Parts: sequence; C-alpha cells; structure tokens
Amino acid sequence: MSTSRGWTLWDWPFFEPAHKQLAERVIAWNKANPAHHGELVAEDCRAIVRSLGDADLLRYVVPKEGAGFDARALCVIREALTYENALADAMFAMQGIGTMALQTAGSVEQKARYLPACREGRHVAAFALTEPEAGSDVAAMDTRATRDGDGWVLDGDKTLISNAGFADHYVVVARTGEAPGSRGLSAFIVDHGTPGLSFGKAIDFIAPHPAAPVKFSRCKLPAGALIGEPGQGFKVAMAAFDIFRPSVGAAAVGLARRALEETLKRVTTRKLYGKPMSEIQSVQMQLADMLTDIETAALSVYRSAWEHDVRGARRSHAPSMAKLAAAEAAGRVVDRAVQLCGGAGVTRGNLVEQLYREARPMRIYEGASEIQKLIIGRQLLADFAAQG
Repeated sequence: MSTSRGWTLWDWPFFEPAHKQLAERVIAWNKANPAHHGELVAEDCRAIVRSLGDADLLRYVVPKEGAGFDARALCVIREALTYENALADAMFAMQGIGTMALQTAGSVEQKARYLPACREGRHVAAFALTEPEAGSDVAAMDTRATRDGDGWVLDGDKTLISNAGFADHYVVVARTGEAPGSRGLSAFIVDHGTPGLSFGKAIDFIAPHPAAPVKFSRCKLPAGALIGEPGQGFKVAMAAFDIFRPSVGAAAVGLARRALEETLKRVTTRKLYGKPMSEIQSVQMQLADMLTDIETAALSVYRSAWEHDVRGARRSHAPSMAKLAAAEAAGRVVDRAVQLCGGAGVTRGNLVEQLYREARPMRIYEGASEIQKLIIGRQLLADFAAQG
C-alpha cells in the first residue's frame, strides 16, 4: 500500500495503463468536487450526477452499446470516490444499478430513450426492489403488476429506494405470476410523474444517503414499460448485483483506506504517557491489523474484477467473496480507527466518526453479508459435487 497522503491506485498487476489514467481523472474530479456536508437536497444529488456525466465517468456504469463493463474501472472509480466522498460514490453507482435492467434486457427503443441521458448525467436513475417485508428474500416480493389490456397496472410498496422522489425513472421489479417464487417476477420502467406513483418521507439513515419509500397505487403503465420478457425480473435484478458487488467491496476499501490515513495522522501527532502513540507496541499491532485487512480485502476485490474482465468469469461466488471480505474488513478497520482516536472518534462531525457510520450499511445493502455467505457456500458445494 502506498504511504503517500491521499488516495492512489494500487501498484498491482491487475491494472492496465488505461486504469492508471482513469485513477488520475477521478483524483482530479475529487479535487474539483469537495465532499458534501449537511442536509441532503435533491439539487445536490442531481448536481453530482451531472458533474460525473460531464467528466465522462458515468460511461463506466452506463456503457455505450457493445462496450461492456470494465469491472476494474468500476472498482477504481468507486474506491477513489468513497475515499473522499461517499455521497458521490452512491450517486455514481445508482446510475448503473438503475439502468442495468435496460442495458441487459431493454428494447432498442427503451435503450435509446433512457441510457444516453443517464450516461451524460442529464437524468437520474433509481432501482425499486426492496419492500417492507421483502429485502434479502426477493422471492417474497408482494408488489404486483396485473394485465390491463395491452398495458399493466402496478400496485404495492417499496422502501429504502435510493434517489426516490427526484429520480427521472424507476426500474421496478414486481410480481406478475408466471410461476411461483422468483420465477414470477418482471421488471418495468416507470417515469417520474406517472399517475399513481408517490413517495414517502425521506429516510433518516445513520449516514447521509438519499432514499425514501415508494408507493404504486393503480399506477397504469403502457405495454412498452415491460423490460424484457415476463418472468425475467429476478434474473435482471441478480445481473445488476453480480456486476456491482465487487465494486461495493471497492467502495469499502476506499473508506477503510481513509480511516487508516486519519488514524495515522492521529497516532503520529498525539502523545500518550509522554511519547507519541505510534511508538506504543499495542498501537502498532492495531495498525498492522488494519493494513492487513485492507490489503486482503483489496486483493479479493480486484481479483474478482480482473476475472470478470480478463477471463470472462460469471459465477456469483467471486463477486460475493469480494463484497463480503471488503465490507466486513471495513467494519473492523473503522472500529479500530474509532478506538485509537478515542473521544474524537465518537464526536459528531469528526471524520472518523462519519466513516464509522458510513461503513456499517455496507454489510447490508446489495446483499447482506449472510446472503453472500450462502451464495459462496452453495457454489462451493456445487463445484465439489461437479468434480465427482
């Protein structure tokens, strides 16, 4: 790991010259767009998306037709953004998550209508999957879309929906009943302003993040709102997670790296028992644990991204391991940072305290750690059985 101040790209063989150039571009964007502090408003979030589009960074989450995903680039951007600005990372990621269904299963007309505007940052995207009683268990979803002539009528409630209220469109997964469980789900595109679409009060998370409940009440959709074929909704949702899970790990690594740097500043300048904290062996041991956690997590993240880009690996367990390892490591690293910073680490407004709050949700969103373990364990058993 580089000992230079500020975020730098890992000096590892996973990367090509283009990734190193990209890293410099993201560093420049961070310098030109300082982190937002204070109450979130829609205008702040939309401004971030527009700025990312103007910098041509959103093409990595909304690639042009035929370009495909560069998973390493996606991870580089998210690690660098989160090191400085977790809100910018969230807005960047949601442009991809909120368009993935269109990218993988959308019609020519749907792609032409929505993707360029999202790629350029002119439109903000959202993905409505989670429900009050259906989070990790997607198959328990209760929001329903019923046939209405050539179109559909959407009814139900979603919650924890990022960008709710100010997004320009919502990709919504709903039950259409072609088969039991996850095989009876379909994906739809719902424009902001559609009659029957409404929003609840913004959710007050432990770390600032724009999200709110979404309600569909006799929300009428045209036939062209269906994305792909009926019954493909679960497949569409999982495709988004497989692409973005390693990048969640990258975001966790970026946050953990920032926590370590803030801790180093603290222990090398603060004295304890008449000498710098950094000279105390127990402090050095905790720093060693933090660095080991960070580098182990980063290796898992970029191995998964490299396998996607170079080997074309599509199995779900490598992205799940990357997300699991990095999210859990970030939690441990930031917890140690708080401990070493003492009272300052739990004082509202201190950067380490902020990082502590931002790290905790990473173990839940886009698949909780327990779900990642299930995916990994099942794949391991399947591989073992396939070997005879």
